[in-house]
Amino acid sequence: MIRIQQLKLNIGHTPEMLQQAVANALKLPTEQIKNFHIIKRSIDARKKPDIFYVYAIDVDIPKEQQFLKKRNSKNLTLVKKQRYQFQVSGAQPLTNRPVIIGSGPAGLFCALLLAQHGYQPLVLERGAGMEERKSAVERFWRTGVLDTESNVQFGEGGAGTFSDGKLNTLVKDNAGRSRKVLEIFTEAGASPDILIEHKPHIGTDVLETVVKNIRQEIVRLGGEIRFHSRVTDLEIRNQRICSVTVNGTGRIPAELVVLAVGHSARDTFARLKELAVPMQPKPFAVGVRVEHPQDMINLAQYGAEAAGKLPAADYKVTASVSTGHSVYSFCMCPGGYVVNASSEREAIAVNGMSYQARDGSNANSAIVVTVTPDDFGSVDILGGVEFQRRLEHAAFRAGEGRIPVQLLKDFREAVPSRNLGDIVPSIKGEWKFADLREVFPEVLSRSILEAMPVFANKIPGFARPDSILSGVESRTSSPVRILRNSSYESEIQGLYPCGEGAGYAGGITSAAMDGIKTAEAVAQRFKPLA
Repeated sequence: MIRIQQLKLNIGHTPEMLQQAVANALKLPTEQIKNFHIIKRSIDARKKPDIFYVYAIDVDIPKEQQFLKKRNSKNLTLVKKQRYQFQVSGAQPLTNRPVIIGSGPAGLFCALLLAQHGYQPLVLERGAGMEERKSAVERFWRTGVLDTESNVQFGEGGAGTFSDGKLNTLVKDNAGRSRKVLEIFTEAGASPDILIEHKPHIGTDVLETVVKNIRQEIVRLGGEIRFHSRVTDLEIRNQRICSVTVNGTGRIPAELVVLAVGHSARDTFARLKELAVPMQPKPFAVGVRVEHPQDMINLAQYGAEAAGKLPAADYKVTASVSTGHSVYSFCMCPGGYVVNASSEREAIAVNGMSYQARDGSNANSAIVVTVTPDDFGSVDILGGVEFQRRLEHAAFRAGEGRIPVQLLKDFREAVPSRNLGDIVPSIKGEWKFADLREVFPEVLSRSILEAMPVFANKIPGFARPDSILSGVESRTSSPVRILRNSSYESEIQGLYPCGEGAGYAGGITSAAMDGIKTAEAVAQRFKPLA
């Protein structure tokens, strides 16, 4: 297989023009180009107004090595098609089926891979199934009545379900796991475009169906998923897992437990600390959501001529500021919404969400500041959890139970906003004007304020006075890491920390990949049940 790299075409090109460009790159007649595959597609807008789609294309060519020698182009390489392989080599028998705690991407993908190979996993999820969970979330946004077990953080699909469904990852993986994740998503109903886009996304509205389809496949293959099943305790004897307790009463024997609880399972972290399961605090980031008109972002990224011809533009900005902190954009949602993502009473946490079409009027992203145990003011393992809680309780007080909102100009002056500018908030949930400076330690507020003009150098208008800030973005990643060895196992034998909550992933794809890696570790040690 010959791969063509850096194949550039104008944004209005036709399929025929793409075929001709492939032929030109190979110096072959067009009629000989019949079997080619798009591997990756991205947008190059660095030299506006000249904007291109950039492709990586694989082409089947006879006698490939001889062909390459004749062409001698740096943009042509020989590649072998790589397919992910899951190997079962374990010899240790299982008395009980594997128990997976959590049905976010890590738990679901671990369960799916194990179910496909005869392990009959049992998935325990504290929240509700998708239909019931969606109703609880929409009721919360409409009325403010919070279900602490089924919300934006907890329930089938995990926290990523109510997000943009972004699937890009920086995780380097030569085993094909990243591609496998995308293939599973497409088989479950996601658009095949995610297989080729440089920054793929599914969209919250489509994720609802995709997650349900993955669940149904796990069940069809012999697995089981139980909702409203919060794991309240682990039985550990002689440094070995023996059972899990569900909802305070139901004991389930288990010698293999995958802990894929997500980054907001604070009660689980507290119980793990009591049980002396090895953990450590880890850095994360906190900040605000910022909203701008999507048209403004499109114009900044694409230029006037192309702004309406391309998908809603995204961005990524970073800055190092005089406070010694790093400030950066996180979970950018083109054409999206800010959502109330709280999971505890008298606390406010926000997140961002987009539907597949990304056709909302505003763009939003988290503008967050890195924090470490030095910022927590505590060396305790759960110091980061308590730091998050302090901010969330402060946000609840500032907004009097609603999402606190402030214009950037008023954030600078540390006064509550009284009126909107030209931007109308796109927010799921009740909101109220407030002073977000009351929420953050001053060093974090100063870090955000210092970074905004830096970001405006890249995206004109980013620091406009009527930019809308909402708080508090506190759940960027897990505040703890549950330690594991190279075999993905804790010092507690049979306990496998996994995914974002355990501190080993950051986003849907990396969490799903970690779930796959954990399933591989299980299969290397244990025999299937069937």
